[in-house]
Amino acid sequence: MRIGVLTSSRADFGIYLPLLEAIKNDSYFELKIIAFGTHLSDFHGKTIEHIYSAGFEVKYKIESILLTDSSESISTSIGLTVIKFASFWNEHKHKFDLVLCLGDRFEMFGAVSAGIAFNIPFAHIHGGETTLGAIDNIFRHSISLASKYHFVSTEYYVDRIKELTLTSENIYNTGALGLDNIGKIDLLTIDEFYKKWGVDLKIPTILITFHPETVAYNKNERYASELVNAINSLTTYQVLITMPNADTAGNIIRKAFVKNFSTNSRVFLVENLGTQSYFTAMKYCSFLMGNTSSGIIEAASFNKSVINLGDRQKGRIAGDNVLQTKIEVEAIYNAVHQIEMSSAIVAHNPYWNGGATKAIINILKRL
Repeated sequence: MRIGVLTSSRADFGIYLPLLEAIKNDSYFELKIIAFGTHLSDFHGKTIEHIYSAGFEVKYKIESILLTDSSESISTSIGLTVIKFASFWNEHKHKFDLVLCLGDRFEMFGAVSAGIAFNIPFAHIHGGETTLGAIDNIFRHSISLASKYHFVSTEYYVDRIKELTLTSENIYNTGALGLDNIGKIDLLTIDEFYKKWGVDLKIPTILITFHPETVAYNKNERYASELVNAINSLTTYQVLITMPNADTAGNIIRKAFVKNFSTNSRVFLVENLGTQSYFTAMKYCSFLMGNTSSGIIEAASFNKSVINLGDRQKGRIAGDNVLQTKIEVEAIYNAVHQIEMSSAIVAHNPYWNGGATKAIINILKRL
């Protein structure tokens, strides 16, 4: 089976990783990675290098993203991605028996949209979920509608895909694929992490990833200010921040972090930790803060409390370890105090279903 894999960012590649390894090592499959989006952007760390360093060949590279993050730039990037992939699918459509796509990014939406007219058989991972604070919600549902197969993360999302697609065929509850990384990746020791990043995780640390709210992007400047002020007030912690992704108004958040923390010895700004280092930081940090899906999906498997800020992830199923919090200094401070007063947690992860990689491989072999 000739499997194409669309990967547009550091985030989706990290989630794909255990499945890519299983496909690569199984002679039943022929793997063809299609890299585009921020993978090819120097501004965003040119994360295609992470694909190579993980031992994979990139069969196709497609440049289609602009460096700026205005609404016009995002729309232009979508249009450019559609145009580039229209030519790509026209030339290469016969080379794939199935194409995997993941998540809800605007670049992924463009690549998949271009394939509709060619009847490309897409299999969508992580469909059916809801994030009311991000326009990604629209992209995710659109990708699901364009896909023939669906590998979803909970039984609730199976029902959502049925409602969305008006069919019950080819919908599978595999659990969240990214959770398979937790048992397979050899995490760094605290000393190894310090040598690599200069961050001593023996010190109480807050791990922060904060992306813009793209539904209400005109509020992001205020949100950035509130978060900066909250970080400045939490002086008993060191703070490790992974930078926001390429979304509408993302540079507002990025610039606020750089302006306020680039010379702060207590706050560390990292463009991209990579899966191994990110999970290492998650394991040893005191708690997480921000509005990234990893706080909702992966953190429970590390028994970590999460302060989920604002509405970006609103509507997504979350475990008891997640505190839904307004993006206001006082609310953030109160959430931190609540975590400090709580005993150590043992969290149930609603996204675990016994291992998504094995389930997806078995399904693919039956198609």
